Amino acid sequence: MVRCFLIHTLCPVGALSAGESRVLYSRLFGPDEAVLSKQQLGFSPEERRLLQKEKISVVARQVRSAVALSREASGRQLVDAVPGEEALVLQDADNGVVRLRAGDPFSQEMSVLWLGVQSLGFTLACEPHENLLLAERVLRNLSRHCLENLHMLGQGSEVLLKSSRIDVLLSRLLPHGQLLFLNHRFAQSLEKEVAAYVAK
Repeated sequence: MVRCFLIHTLCPVGALSAGESRVLYSRLFGPDEAVLSKQQLGFSPEERRLLQKEKISVVARQVRSAVALSREASGRQLVDAVPGEEALVLQDADNGVVRLRAGDPFSQEMSVLWLGVQSLGFTLACEPHENLLLAERVLRNLSRHCLENLHMLGQGSEVLLKSSRIDVLLSRLLPHGQLLFLNHRFAQSLEKEVAAYVAK
């Protein structure tokens, strides 16, 4: 099961320090017991929310450093993309997997798949027994829909204002955090459904 999906920044934002990453969108799946320790379950709702926010920030920072290392090792320079080139940018995106130990930041071990598209990071945190190839396919599919339909690479793109549309994408492509094996026909029907919703 997928425990969380994140969209966050990879490049420094003016108000942040060099090692920080701003979380633009996050969604947690599953019960709190999977994310919080037994001691933390007794916290008030506000304390739980703040703790979950901090755990998500830790994941975003770790992914940001993994992307920075990958980009530095490859030596490739980022070229600014213009709207309409989303498929090309997604094809050249950096990707990888980071293994998080139990307690750092989740109560159990997690596999974190990431996709670095320009200055945006798309991240899935999964339980370690999940099919990582399937998770990568779902992550690429989610990223493609976000980039193409919500125009996230354009100047002034406000991801925060598009959260309801991202929620709809997640409910179709990653229902309740479950990875779906999609045959060709079902994938096409999902594509049509998503396109019809985005066109509204």
